[in-house]
Amino acid sequence: MRTTRTLVARLDSDGDVLLAGPAVRAAAHAGEVVLLCGYSGAQAAALLPGVQRVVRWDCPWISHPAPEIRTPDIEGIVALLKGVRADVALILTSFHQSSLPLALLLKLAGVPKVVARSTDYPGSLLDIRLREDPDIPEAERALEVARAAGFELPPGDDGRLAITTPPETTEIGPYVVLHPGASVPARAWSPERCAQSVTALAEAGHRVLVTGGPDETELTKYVAGTHGVDLGGRTTFAELAGLLARADAVIVGNTGPAHLAAAVGTPVVSLFSPVVPAERWAPYGPHVLLGDQNAPCRGSRARECPVAGHPCLNRVTPDRVVTAVAELVGVRT
Repeated sequence: MRTTRTLVARLDSDGDVLLAGPAVRAAAHAGEVVLLCGYSGAQAAALLPGVQRVVRWDCPWISHPAPEIRTPDIEGIVALLKGVRADVALILTSFHQSSLPLALLLKLAGVPKVVARSTDYPGSLLDIRLREDPDIPEAERALEVARAAGFELPPGDDGRLAITTPPETTEIGPYVVLHPGASVPARAWSPERCAQSVTALAEAGHRVLVTGGPDETELTKYVAGTHGVDLGGRTTFAELAGLLARADAVIVGNTGPAHLAAAVGTPVVSLFSPVVPAERWAPYGPHVLLGDQNAPCRGSRARECPVAGHPCLNRVTPDRVVTAVAELVGVRT
């Protein structure tokens, strides 16, 4: 007899997919899990415990920049979803996203039970609807959807973020990691402040590794300067996980590596721009939150900073970062 097959959908980036981890593990406790994610979330999807198969799709109402909507593409994703033969689907969305377009595609694909959160009237698109949108961490919001479908975490699972065992790193500790980039510019600390912090951390006795993606090598070289170790473009997402897992602390904005650090149990100095609420998106683990959470950009969801000088983050001083690192060293989950 076939076990329950659950399709879990989280269609945005790597950080969002990592925050879906507890919900995925709850569903996996009851059977197979197929994860539907965007291409920007596929690296994280490959690291989530409990996922048997990953299906990638750039969703026109989630991805940025958004792909065009073409009939053959929609017909193709419906056929693909039909081929999954899911018994139940969990649609995991953020507070500003609608679950209903995907629910329609899942129903067209014949999925018998679709569970999601929706403040809009869903008609026959949802079999179980969560109406409330509590101001709680995203990982907990996602787990509520799984529980509404009848799934619970296995015994001994504390509901924290987790990934499969990351690869070993050749870097010798102790060290801290500073990750200056962010997928959304409004959430990034200025390169100047990052570079100043590398110097301040080095002068405080820390070995500082500066990480970034292949398209951020100029940024990481500048930030590392003569006091840090430039690792920009030199690690895969999985290798970055291994590097973060062995760090004393990670200094990073509200972006994917913050959640990756939380998933490997490393404390985070979170340079958090309030364009989205920290109550939902702060690292789900030990952290120190820096940045003016009452700045004029609060709740704007802006991609580019709408306030001259980016004051919510740029008023944070390197000395404050050094102090925050000192508060966190030795604090792990």
